[in-house]
Amino acid sequence: MRLAPPVVTATAALAPFALCILSPRTRARDVGTCFLQMWAYIATYQMPHDDPQALARRVRVSYPVRIDRVIGLGVLPTLRLQRALGSPGRIAGWERVLIWSHWLWFLVPHGTLVFLLLTRRERFGRAAVMTYGVFDLGVIVYWVLPTAPPWYAAEQGLLQDGRSPELRRLMVEHGQQFWGRGWQPMYGFLGGNPLAAMPSLHFATSLMAAHLLTETGRVPGAVGWGYTATLGTALVYLGEHYVVDLLAGAALTEGVRRWGPVAAPALGRVSDAVRRLEARAA
Repeated sequence: MRLAPPVVTATAALAPFALCILSPRTRARDVGTCFLQMWAYIATYQMPHDDPQALARRVRVSYPVRIDRVIGLGVLPTLRLQRALGSPGRIAGWERVLIWSHWLWFLVPHGTLVFLLLTRRERFGRAAVMTYGVFDLGVIVYWVLPTAPPWYAAEQGLLQDGRSPELRRLMVEHGQQFWGRGWQPMYGFLGGNPLAAMPSLHFATSLMAAHLLTETGRVPGAVGWGYTATLGTALVYLGEHYVVDLLAGAALTEGVRRWGPVAAPALGRVSDAVRRLEARAA
């Protein structure tokens, strides 16, 4: 329909409110509201890549390279780890664990909310707002400051330092082996916008999930923190994110946790307005 991106985002963002007005609150409505929120997020996340050439002209590539070289004492942490631990030409079993921890991320933030909805429903509303607040604030940065991941910088020749091996994108190597012909269509759909690395929402939302699970008990908390640590290692080792991307993601999550109570009164007024509309519609 060639609608402008703000029109698409605004229209999609109204859908969760519409569902809440038209349908009484149930667990099914809670799930539907979260689904529609993520539908709006995905549309907004992917739209910059509708024109790959225009996005490539805007994307920032060099500044995270410079920062991570400082963090890595002259060598990117990704290259330092791959050279120290990897074996060129093969993918070890523990590297496959890292790859699968990355793939399983799609289940973690939403799975955490499902867990809370089924076992701690009184915690669900706050948890959902905080989780999807991280998603939505992060996607704003993707529009304002599109930033490339390490593997893209390597393709542009910015990581060459005269040493070998050069950066490997292990996730793609294993994905092509494991999924065969299905890899490219699946990656094209799930990848959506490959030039959206800063902040790392993979890490930010997993960190939020770890915090939320910790509030429910030691065992869920241990699972959450164990996964977050594994994923953080994977994102850097596999060349999908810089260390600085993870630090920015952590800052985003902690900022939402810190400033969430400040925003709570305003969000409460919006919620009250939706409930009044729901009562009128009923």
